[in-house]
Amino acid sequence: MNYIPVSVAFIIVGIVVGLLVFFYPVSVMRMQVKFYEKINWRIEPISLQKEFKRTKNTGLYLLALCLLASIYIKFFLK
Repeated sequence: MNYIPVSVAFIIVGIVVGLLVFFYPVSVMRMQVKFYEKINWRIEPISLQKEFKRTKNTGLYLLALCLLASIYIKFFLK
């Protein structure tokens, strides 16, 4: 089974999501709150500044992970 195209598709989706999380962290936090309200949970960050910073960092981590995975696929899987 050739799994490289599927992996590349997941990496592209991960890069797009990582960029969206990095550039629009407030929207991501709002979506998270709405999701948890639908399943009958209430969440509130104690510090909005820390939550904002952590959300942006999560976007960067996802972006870095996807870029590293793409490098791995490019050079080590043929």
